[in-house]
Order: sequence, then C-alpha cells, then structure tokens
Amino acid sequence: MSAADPSRTPAVLKFGGSSFPRPAAYGELANELAARLDAEGRPLAVVVSAMPGETELLRARLHEADPRPTGDRVAGLLTLADTVSAHLLAAALNAAGRSATVLAGHENGFTTDETFMWARLQHIDPQPLRRAAAAHDVVVVPGGQAADGRGRPTWLGKNSSDLSAVAVAVALGATHCEIHSDVEGIHTSDPNQVTGTRLLQHVSYRDAAEMSRHGAKVLHRRAVRLAEQHGVTIVCRHNTAPFARGTVIGAGEAVADAVVLNLRSLVLAFPDATAADRAFDAFRADGVDALRLEDGPHVAVVGGYVDQEEAQRRHGLAPGRVVGIPVTQIRGGRATVHVAADENAATTLARRLHAELPPPTTDSPDLPLPTGARP
Repeated sequence: MSAADPSRTPAVLKFGGSSFPRPAAYGELANELAARLDAEGRPLAVVVSAMPGETELLRARLHEADPRPTGDRVAGLLTLADTVSAHLLAAALNAAGRSATVLAGHENGFTTDETFMWARLQHIDPQPLRRAAAAHDVVVVPGGQAADGRGRPTWLGKNSSDLSAVAVAVALGATHCEIHSDVEGIHTSDPNQVTGTRLLQHVSYRDAAEMSRHGAKVLHRRAVRLAEQHGVTIVCRHNTAPFARGTVIGAGEAVADAVVLNLRSLVLAFPDATAADRAFDAFRADGVDALRLEDGPHVAVVGGYVDQEEAQRRHGLAPGRVVGIPVTQIRGGRATVHVAADENAATTLARRLHAELPPPTTDSPDLPLPTGARP
C-alpha cells in the first residue's frame, strides 16, 4: 500500500537526541524505518530531536553575541538544531530510496501563544501533516517547534519533542504514539542515580503527568496531558533495534509508586509567602514548570534549562535564594516533596526514599494497546 493511500493512518514515532550519537546513526535509522514501511505498508510521521550537544552549542554562541538574549532570538536559533537533525534523517531516507519531507515549526500546523520560550500549544491544524503524509513515505518533524498567531517561531520548551509527537498523533488521528529513547520507559526512580529501580510496565495518564510535573525526565508533562485529552496511548520504546517496548501510558487506574530525582531542579526560598506566590506566578506566566511548595515560602523550579534569576528580574522581582534540590516521593497517588541541600544529599535521600517504597505485590492492571499498535 502506498503512502498516498488514505485508508491507513500513519504510525507516529519520536526519536530523542540520544538516538543520533554520530552522523551514521541517521542512515541506520533510515534503514530501520524503510523496513517498517515495507512491513506495514503505511506512511510514517517521525519526530526527531537534535544530536547531543548541538542545542547547547547554539546556546553558547548566542550568549557570546548577547549575554541576555530575548525570547524570540532563543526560539529562532536553538530550534535550528532540531531542524538540522530532521533534514539529516530525511536525506538518509531519500538515500535509502524513500520519499521524505520535513515540516518545520512554521509549516506543521501547530499554533502557540506569543510566549517565545516554553510556549503553550493553542491550536493544531491537521491539514499540513495530512497532506504531507498523503504525498510521502515519511514526514519528519523537528521536535519542539511551532509558531505563534503571527507566524513567528516559538519553542515548546526543553525536551518538548514528546509534546510535538503527541500533537502529530492528534493531527493524524493516530490512536497511539511511540516514544523512542535511551531508556525503555518510566522507572520507579532514575536508574542512573538510584540502584534497585524497576521498569513500570503500565502507568496511568494521571501518574505519568504527576511524575513529570515533579521533574521525571522520561516524558514531557504537557505531552501526557494532551495525550489524555485526545485518547492517545503513549508507548515507550528503546531507541535501538529491536526497539524493545517498555512502559505503556494510557487510560486506567494503574497506580505507580516512585521517587523523582532531577538534579537540574532547584528550590528557591523567599522572604514571605507573598513573595513566593508572586515568583510562582511569574514562572507560570513564562510557561516554566514550577511548584509552590507547602512547607514555607518556597518554589521549586523543575527541570532546569531556565535562567531563573533573569526570569524573576524580568517580572520586577528580587530573585529567590537557592536552598536545595527537590526530591519527590510518590506513594498511592500522593506526592511529598523533600528538599536536599545539594546533589550528593539529594541522591542519598532519593536512594533512601526509594528503599522505603512498598514492593510490588502483583503486576499493574494491563493497559491494552490500541488496534494496530506494535507489541
């Protein structure tokens, strides 16, 4: 069946930056995608992130030109790293004899608010992606890109290629979206920092969003929310052949106990509750993930990759004092945030809290894959 046949919904896949440790990886992935095209006979929509280090290289160059660049400059430049990755994969697919096209942020039909960085997705026009999928074997979409109502480039935030992938699935009417990364899915804690973690086979939208809200690095929180809103099941897979399936995220009541440790997150202390509330509102206005903690005038800025001092000054606020790193234990659907003084203390605390999690008694209730999903 050709890619132009409208009777088959395209499969939607996302490959993070770790999928491309070297330029030759684009050709290797292109060959795997070609094999899948032959096996399934339907087009593919593939969202990709930049090669490791490319975005930060552009960020460094930008800050050499302007130590405090405006949001439109950041959104316009940093997203180019993902565009390069998309064109490299499209070129590799063309070399493999497949028809491929790239839809960048101003072409993909995703419209956001006018917050250039950490922009919020407001509208998805399905037509650009559907037309491209009808005309090509593979549509490649650079992750994290969109445009505001005036057509200016916007950025959906760090690690937002997950959100792009779910948005592509929504546009194409796909019932599931495959997220390929260097881990198979969501673990009970960060396996790189905590020993004895286990892979969670099935996680509800609610728990996945809660873990992401507190800084879990596997999935973008807004991606989970968008998937829940449109009934898109997220299938986490490893990014190398045979692309082993890990966590399935979807509807259901699978309760996941976990400890969230993200060493890029930080906790800010303020003189009083009013100052903390104002800072929290400022971060949220800029689209930055933040938590207003209950134990005092504290705000957690989640996941890093934001100049928190500049963000506060931009809103006329005196920057808060960094007092530590948040470590969150999630048990029975309830999240408890602890504050550790530094990275070593945070890692030690996360290991202790993880050891306190109850052992699994039975497998989580199965969250079935939609019809047509790969096992």
